[in-house]
Amino acid sequence: MTMVSDHEIRAVSTELTKTRYNRIAPLYNFIEAIPELIFKPWRIMLLAKAKGKILEIGVGTGKNFPHYPSGACVTGIDIADRMLVIARKKASKLGLPFDLSEGDVQSLHFPDNSFDTAVATFVFCSVPDPVQGLRELRRVVKPSGRILLLEHVRIDKPIIGWLMDRLNPLVVRIMGANINRRTLENVKKAGLRIESVEHLGLMKMVKMIFAKTDKA
Repeated sequence: MTMVSDHEIRAVSTELTKTRYNRIAPLYNFIEAIPELIFKPWRIMLLAKAKGKILEIGVGTGKNFPHYPSGACVTGIDIADRMLVIARKKASKLGLPFDLSEGDVQSLHFPDNSFDTAVATFVFCSVPDPVQGLRELRRVVKPSGRILLLEHVRIDKPIIGWLMDRLNPLVVRIMGANINRRTLENVKKAGLRIESVEHLGLMKMVKMIFAKTDKA
């Protein structure tokens, strides 16, 4: 029997994620138009804390771009090249000289301690190995830096949590996002120290997380 390594499994899952997001890229802003009415103020709150040299992972179609502080120095990556096409057009329209490229948070090509701030909004629901992705953010952010996350998570209630677990495979197949991630626990597993958490939205399903690398 041929054994399949964790690396090989992650590679297959990552390619599937890329394919799903490339597929929905042309419709992505339309699909999320109504949720974005709720999410936009939270993005503004989160990004107000971004300072120095900033890394945004999973830039998608560039929804965060208008909300960065004036003059922000932003490097952005996304796994889906078709999403990046839209993001680059948005950055150009806004006159933002952001450095945008294709990349995978599970294996970042940046040196250690490259950034003052890392940002991710509704990204770790889709990363095949979220703990590995968070470890990579810890690696590339300076010891004095911060990691800013806005993520939806599994609702920790018996019936609703059970239902989210059962529906998750279907949602992943259609949208690419997991609806039952335990992101707070994953942040801790990655070696990050949570400074603060704001519980937002219906049944506190969305978490605004401010974390430190906790490196010496």
